Amino acid sequence: MRRKLMLIAAISSVKLAHSLVPITHRGRLDRLPRRLFLQSSEESSSTTSLIDVSSDLKDSSTTSTADVILQSTEPNSFHILGMTITPEIVAIATIYFVEGALGLARLAQSYLLKDELHLGPAELSALSGLFVLPWTIKPIYGFLSDGFPLLGFRRKSYLILAGLLGGSAYTILGFSGFWEGLPSSTSITGTLVALLVASGCIAMADVVADGIVVAKTRESNDPAIAGGLQSLCWGSAATGGLISAYFSGSLLEVMTVRQVFALTAVLPFLVALIAFGVEDKRVEPSVQKDNFIRGVKVQVDALWGALSQKAIWRPALFLFLWQATPTADGAFFFFLSNDLGLGPEFLGRVRLVTAAASLVGVWLYNQYLKTVKIKDILFWSSVASFPLGLIPILLVTHVNRELGIPDTALIYGDDVILAALGEMAFLPTLVLAARLCPPGVEAVLFATLMSIFNGAGTAGTEIGALLTKVFGVTENDFTNLAPLIFLCSLSSIFPLPFIGLLDEVGDMSEKEIEGES
Repeated sequence: MRRKLMLIAAISSVKLAHSLVPITHRGRLDRLPRRLFLQSSEESSSTTSLIDVSSDLKDSSTTSTADVILQSTEPNSFHILGMTITPEIVAIATIYFVEGALGLARLAQSYLLKDELHLGPAELSALSGLFVLPWTIKPIYGFLSDGFPLLGFRRKSYLILAGLLGGSAYTILGFSGFWEGLPSSTSITGTLVALLVASGCIAMADVVADGIVVAKTRESNDPAIAGGLQSLCWGSAATGGLISAYFSGSLLEVMTVRQVFALTAVLPFLVALIAFGVEDKRVEPSVQKDNFIRGVKVQVDALWGALSQKAIWRPALFLFLWQATPTADGAFFFFLSNDLGLGPEFLGRVRLVTAAASLVGVWLYNQYLKTVKIKDILFWSSVASFPLGLIPILLVTHVNRELGIPDTALIYGDDVILAALGEMAFLPTLVLAARLCPPGVEAVLFATLMSIFNGAGTAGTEIGALLTKVFGVTENDFTNLAPLIFLCSLSSIFPLPFIGLLDEVGDMSEKEIEGES
């Protein structure tokens, strides 16, 4: 059950990650959901991993799920997914909803970089990787919240801090006159720092929220509670993501970019407010410090021992290579906007349809691919991503018009197919990562693997930015965009010669792995 939670929370983090990166065209099957593989939950469970090391820490942890969720016996109490609705349940659902809804500023961020900061495709792509860096160090946030309680609390204090800082960053971005009178270089730097801080605060809140859920799932003896929490978190984040997907574009038709940022600032502040409803026992700093030092040492030793095993580092290396291939997403966004003249409202509708198609992909995987070997899914998804990744070339060369296919129809069809198939290719990587984690070090190793994936995704984005520069694709010159897309799509099959790294560990399906467990 814990691994199920790991998978669902990781998926929700990926959805959240999408809200932090400028709008892109998903032209690669193997890279669709990886944008960016912001691991999540069990990284935050790296928070819980330290608790497992010491009984003192465990004794000082939050109230058990059974105490919190099942405490109400009043006949008038309300229930959802088998759980009594308590202030903490409302807080957890709200936090995940807000994380999904933060995609509201996704398109605004793209247009801010493009139109107000006047960045080109290569620069925009490069910054896409920069804004994801806070998500590559999420295990550190977990260690911090475990070992250094703020004002005596390990959870709610960090949620409040993250909410206040994140909301302040969005508020600054929403105030066009904040940098008035300062040199343009200072204005650009300040704006980028605000975006980076906002990303880091969301990552921190995500870690803490996932840590709360994982801890409560572990403490519950009722499988229905664990399943209910999973469904609540995933459903809340997905609902927030779907709602923000469309409005991220339609709001830009009636509001300025800055006004959308100002509106989005309400969401992190809401996280800070709702954090007061989270159950979190006060921790004695002296006791916590000793336990933290012991816990870190045990976890580092265990992590190094696990990563030294051939059965772990070889599959991890393949998944790094699989994630690190370049993309032409940034350049393609400029093409959609500047060449085809597509506005934010249309791009928002594309996001909405894509998000819905991703959910369909999750359903298709669970229905039909759980019995297929993970290695086979990764192999054929890489093979399929090459021809599917060439579809955007039809748009770039306008061949689709000669074939009588409207631009918008091709964009919708392309994105729907790639989003659904991308989820089907993505889920096995989570299963594989979970399987690599031996007992006793699951949390910290899974967190580390997810950080490696995020780093690989960032590397791929930066390589794509460099290629965009080399090919001379600018905001007005798309002459070499087709060759750039071809090369990026071709790179999807580059990791295949190394598929042997998955021997044995990837020769099982998720169904077989569940049977083993």
